[in-house]
Amino acid sequence: MRVNLVLLAAVVISALYLVGVQYESRRLFTELDKARTDARRLDTEFGRLQVAKRAQATSARVEQLAREKLHMRQVTPAITHYVTYSAQQQVGVAAGAATATKGAQ
Repeated sequence: MRVNLVLLAAVVISALYLVGVQYESRRLFTELDKARTDARRLDTEFGRLQVAKRAQATSARVEQLAREKLHMRQVTPAITHYVTYSAQQQVGVAAGAATATKGAQ
């Protein structure tokens, strides 16, 4: 009779352990499924952001922003200004700088 009670207790304990393990297994499976769903969502969002990034970086868009926001324009020979220095201009600039330095002292 004593053996039967020990065996009954062992069966009840193992049944309770089995229920706990099954519950934990199902809980972990649902967490894994949620994690996979989140990973797919993040992967899709990453792809969408990559497409948006490529769209923002096109040369036509950069040119449009430069024109509209920075008020820049295309370079043409008609609006190009060439700056040249001659030796006489360089001497005049150097003399002006020397005069300005003496006046500051």
